Amino acid sequence: MKEFSVRQYETKDYAVWNAFIEEAKNATFLFHRDFMEYHNDRFTDYSLLVFKEGKLVGLLPANTSGNEIHSHQGLTYGGLVYKENLKLAAVIAVFSEVLRFLHENGFPKLHCKTIPGIYHQKPAEELLYALFLAEAKLTRRDSLAVIDMNKGFSISKGRMEGVNKGAKKNLTIKETTDFEAFWQHILLPNLDKKHKAKPVHSLEEIQLLHSRFPKNIRQFNVYSGQEIVAGATVFESSQVAHMQYISAGENKNELGSLDFLFHHLLCAVFEKKLFFDFGISNENQGKKLNNGLSFWKESFGAGTMVQDFYEVTTSNFHLLETIIL
Repeated sequence: MKEFSVRQYETKDYAVWNAFIEEAKNATFLFHRDFMEYHNDRFTDYSLLVFKEGKLVGLLPANTSGNEIHSHQGLTYGGLVYKENLKLAAVIAVFSEVLRFLHENGFPKLHCKTIPGIYHQKPAEELLYALFLAEAKLTRRDSLAVIDMNKGFSISKGRMEGVNKGAKKNLTIKETTDFEAFWQHILLPNLDKKHKAKPVHSLEEIQLLHSRFPKNIRQFNVYSGQEIVAGATVFESSQVAHMQYISAGENKNELGSLDFLFHHLLCAVFEKKLFFDFGISNENQGKKLNNGLSFWKESFGAGTMVQDFYEVTTSNFHLLETIIL
């Protein structure tokens, strides 16, 4: 008899899923069903639950795309979610059963995006080892600009010049629950002009998510008089302040608006957070680096961490069955 069993998520699992997320050592509010399902019209959910003797021991937030399975494509990170009491050998066995389940249900590939270590409550890289054992292929690597707030940071002279400009221009910073001004006057016009793109979240979606997670999704705007000139949307988890959106008007260099804002966020708002995550500066699936954006983030004292993406053949579950000595 197999030690672990796997089945697909059902609506009846809503409460038990969310309760597990609250206690997992490598989960954030993004894995709560109220976050995952805000865009369920765009993704066909195929999340999995793993049990041992009837007790839930692991989750895989996921969706289907054709005949392949992805760590949920509507989330920034993913992979297996588990509690501290699930040890390395057990995680390997759980992942083997997940792969077996997917293989037996006609899915030849699993595309797995990892959770950067800064989001772990405790060390939780067991899945990375299991992916290695399953001969997973690294398909993408993004670079995150991160500040370890406990180690301190040094803001460059150039950034401080911008901070001082903002002070001299009498800029003001306000936290607000109104996302519309930033979306309509700053974020949408900038993305359209520079990239012919739209933000991942529409205004209506970010408003909905904020209503569900008011303590985790925060908006900070910069004003010159009554005019909004810059802003940042922050996804805050227990350990990390993650900059989901950063944008400013064309006069940002003249005003120093972004430098002024981020000095405030680092030194006054999130100074007690463990990590400050500026996010990625990559394009083209991690193969291009926006050097100007990366340099700006590094000028605040950020260093580089990576997030890896893997492709694993589900029939390789058998590789994990004989590795325990």
